[in-house]
Amino acid sequence: MGWLFRTLNSSIGKKVQMALSGLLLCGFLVTHLAGNLFLYGGREMFNHYAKALEENPLLPAAEIGLLLLFLLHIATALRVTYGNKRARPVAYAKTACAGGKTIGSATMVFSGLLLLAFLIVHVKTFRFAPDRSDLYAMVMAAFQNKLYAGFYVAAMAALGLHLSHGFWSGFQTLGADHPKYTPWIKRLGLAFAAAVAFGFASIPIWASLR
Repeated sequence: MGWLFRTLNSSIGKKVQMALSGLLLCGFLVTHLAGNLFLYGGREMFNHYAKALEENPLLPAAEIGLLLLFLLHIATALRVTYGNKRARPVAYAKTACAGGKTIGSATMVFSGLLLLAFLIVHVKTFRFAPDRSDLYAMVMAAFQNKLYAGFYVAAMAALGLHLSHGFWSGFQTLGADHPKYTPWIKRLGLAFAAAVAFGFASIPIWASLR
């Protein structure tokens, strides 16, 4: 097992872990957004969905797995960032444009930290609420708070930036790097990032205007 530990602890091993966990979390985002969109169907539809989800016997295992996935992604990202800092302790005098640096790639750490703060607040607000008998009313009431709605939208903007780089970068790390296909993967990543960010952000905007 020593070779496995050394592989996972190597620079490329940590990047592969971050890529795999990130792409799996992209899958979670799609399913979570699909569930959230039931809010547009009204109280009965959303509460029926929420009740069916909570009565699923696999939910506790799924939540534990999701928590471990988040922790792995965050911890690995911090280790990769720290390793990069140690390898290059003095920042370059100029930022190279030829390397394809984007706003998304330049702000990965900052957007990640904002998303972590959002995740803590979001889980505390909804998952551990004392009364979950009417989740539709709870969500709508939360989004009537302009401060929380604004924080939610800002976090979704950060999510879009994070995904705009992380999506295609994950595929690149896993070997999908080819002059013919990489531009298409980047476009797909931008479209995915925009769709997910807009999908989530549209809900508090819609709810606060009702």
